[in-house]
Amino acid sequence: MRAISALVSTFITRLNEGSGEVRVAVKDLIDVTGVPTTAGCRAVADMATAVERDAACMRGIREAMAVGVARLVGKTNLHELAYGITGINPWFGTPRNPLDPRLVPGGSSSGSAVAVAAGEADVALGTDTGGSVRIPAACCGIVGLKTTWGRISTQGVWPLAPSLDTVGPMARDVDGVVVGMRLLEPGFEPDVEPPVRIGRLRVEANPEIDAAIDRALNAAGFTVVDLDHGPWLTAARQGVGILDSEAWDSDGWLLDEHRDRIGRDVVARIEGDAAAGLGRLAEARSAQRLWVRHLESLWQRVELLALPTLSDFPPPLDEAERTFTIRCTLPVNIAGVPALAVPVPAGSLPASLQLIAPLRGEERLLAAGRRVEEAVR
Repeated sequence: MRAISALVSTFITRLNEGSGEVRVAVKDLIDVTGVPTTAGCRAVADMATAVERDAACMRGIREAMAVGVARLVGKTNLHELAYGITGINPWFGTPRNPLDPRLVPGGSSSGSAVAVAAGEADVALGTDTGGSVRIPAACCGIVGLKTTWGRISTQGVWPLAPSLDTVGPMARDVDGVVVGMRLLEPGFEPDVEPPVRIGRLRVEANPEIDAAIDRALNAAGFTVVDLDHGPWLTAARQGVGILDSEAWDSDGWLLDEHRDRIGRDVVARIEGDAAAGLGRLAEARSAQRLWVRHLESLWQRVELLALPTLSDFPPPLDEAERTFTIRCTLPVNIAGVPALAVPVPAGSLPASLQLIAPLRGEERLLAAGRRVEEAVR
């Protein structure tokens, strides 16, 4: 049974398919049979028709539905075309952050994070191109996993920057993210023993967030090694050129005939940042190669890296465009490695610890995330 509304907030399309206990929500970039994919964009929604087949990443969910384990509850709202990190959407409303409705929910997987944080879903799928799973997870105080590039198929997912795009699960806790990974990759199991040696990268951040992360790492009993952030900031700055140039290839065509049905912030990104990114691409790719080699050298010294997911607490809705950045998250996408955002206590709002692993290190990440959760409860 489906109910589609033109003016919603957390969900763009409500669904009630299956009878299992695990309620699953899916970002509306991901094709679901019989439902239009809107990408959170009025121009796309007006052209969209019910899709004929699921995205590849839906296969495990359908299998779980068939045996009465999972239930599909809806397709979630997002920052339009996944091209933004505030989660503010002029067409379908802005999902309300359950921690504080005055604050941004984060994006682009805003509806997925809010659905989980508000108790409307147990697991939600998001996509992460520059931080779009981890940032809303941090803003809403939940757990989000950015998977290794290519580990989960993006076939049937509306693209933003294909060399960076990933699909990953979000949940209230690490065990919920494990369930999400099992839905995406049946048979998935986290490592039994967590890693021991963690490299602490220090980028400029709110001192309260830095202190909360240090307390959590120490409480979890990790051996913490302070590391220079090296080319991290260069990777963040240059990585924008990769993201923006590929976004132009993915969405630039929409401006030709549909400009009036695309939000002003996204038009500005496509027309300005994305077009400009084409000229920076060669330099950005060179910086990407240097960054990947630097990371490979760090894995000889530590098992995981740790730093904030966000350098500050989520901003108010009316200040988001001026204060929000992806410099703590985008270098992960540039390297293709997985990362986990885990909330840790920091006062009235949680901070978010970001743990980063080598390629295909999701099993290691989730074992470490469990240890952190147990330590800070």
